[in-house]
Amino acid sequence: MALTSSEVLASLDGVSSPEGLPLPKTGVLSDILVADGKVFFSITVNAAVVQAWEPVRKHAEAAVKAIPGVISVMVALTAERKAGAPAPPQQRRAGPAAAARAQGPTSVQGVGAIIAVASGKGGVGKSTTAVNLALGLRDLGLKIGVLDADIYGPSTPKLLGIKGRPQTRGTTLIPMDGYGLKVMSIGFLIEEETPMIWRGPMVMSALTQMLREVDWGELDIMVVDMPPGTGDAQLTMAQQVPLKGAVIVSTPQDLALIDARRGIAMFNRVNVPVLGIVENMSYFLCPECGTRSDIFGHGGARREAERLGVPFLGEVPLHMEIREKSDAGLPVVATVPDGPHARIYRDIAARVRDQMAGRAGKAAPRIVIEA
Repeated sequence: MALTSSEVLASLDGVSSPEGLPLPKTGVLSDILVADGKVFFSITVNAAVVQAWEPVRKHAEAAVKAIPGVISVMVALTAERKAGAPAPPQQRRAGPAAAARAQGPTSVQGVGAIIAVASGKGGVGKSTTAVNLALGLRDLGLKIGVLDADIYGPSTPKLLGIKGRPQTRGTTLIPMDGYGLKVMSIGFLIEEETPMIWRGPMVMSALTQMLREVDWGELDIMVVDMPPGTGDAQLTMAQQVPLKGAVIVSTPQDLALIDARRGIAMFNRVNVPVLGIVENMSYFLCPECGTRSDIFGHGGARREAERLGVPFLGEVPLHMEIREKSDAGLPVVATVPDGPHARIYRDIAARVRDQMAGRAGKAAPRIVIEA
């Protein structure tokens, strides 16, 4: 019989809050997600008492692990400061920028370099680009991993055609394999149609665990498919790991470029180098007559790269083959390796590698976040 959230909730009746109340009666629990023996929920408390709740989190985790049929448990303890409440003393003294610097990024064991693939807005083909870029880097003889950091809209499992759930080794997750890439996504841990109704702190906690509690082995590069925008996930990655750089994906039209500028500005703000811009859906070639149509305009990303002084990595056309292969979990670089689109992605991958090599030996960026 499948594990239910009611069983999990019942197991938490024996876990007491610092005030002595049963955990389910405290009002601090999020919705409980259960998928194939894997359990996820968060405990959200006021920042002033978060230290007192850490033993409660550990007790809750142990209680759920004791349920027959539970394979793994992710319990995030998140803290919120009430409106008008003073910041903790150390933050009042030092400010948020100093707090971020004090935490500082630390490397992920076994991973040589981490790059983010980002966009200022959704719908520009960022995830398709991230997957094919990773495969292009693989074809250069590198050991590559992919972290799908888009918690609210994970698409890497579908793009790589990976089904099933990751195995565990103790409390460590074993990444899935897709065309020779090591892959981790929240999409492996929940049902495809399950909405991720999570607060920002739980998103950050989940990202941290997918970075730190996964056995990535030895990787030359981890490619992180970021969610669109400039929010919690991007800041978490900049704070948690020394990003080697970011690849920005945009379509040519002005609306997308405005958002791409914001993405570039955000990475500049946290001292993460921009490795370059990819112009996706750059043009359309009619498969019947060969006529070229610049549906979204053309060359906007190249001009923007020149204006901002960042590398232009290449143009990817709007083509039926890329869309069909992506939807089928058969990315073109892996399944049509001799085709023109695979060559485009491999050329982009080579330029990214060269940009990274040009930065070798430089110190990891210092995170500075102004109030």
